[in-house]
Amino acid sequence: MEINEVKELLNQFNDSNLTEFDLREGSFELYMNKNQTSRQTAAPSQTEQSVEAPVAVATSTSSTTVEPEAAPTVAKGEGQVITSPIVGIVYLQPSPDQEAYKSVGDSVKQGETVCIIEAMKLLNEITSDFDGTVTEILVENEDVVEYGQPLFRIG
Repeated sequence: MEINEVKELLNQFNDSNLTEFDLREGSFELYMNKNQTSRQTAAPSQTEQSVEAPVAVATSTSSTTVEPEAAPTVAKGEGQVITSPIVGIVYLQPSPDQEAYKSVGDSVKQGETVCIIEAMKLLNEITSDFDGTVTEILVENEDVVEYGQPLFRIG
């Protein structure tokens, strides 16, 4: 990734409502955070740069990996939870004039699309990892979602 692309991402991140952003591409890693505390710490081989807001930019060329935190638990209800694998904008329907992919009470099969998350102008289909019935939709259409944020509860 070129430095101009990193600067553009940093500007977009600063202008957005996102509080964290994590990008990994090959040996390149970019993590930005506007929170008071970080969800992960940089490995000793990584370098950090401070920017106006409390945002850290880190790159790594070593094989050290940082394990992501476990997905947040959602207290009420039972069943499996589908979580967001990326940061982006969630769309619960294929287009504004079409029905939602899934509504509460709909059955869902493993591998079936339940929503789309737009990240960096790419649309990513989010599929169910299990069979069941949608018991709860935990986000609203066009919400900005974080990595690991619960999206659907399947019973």
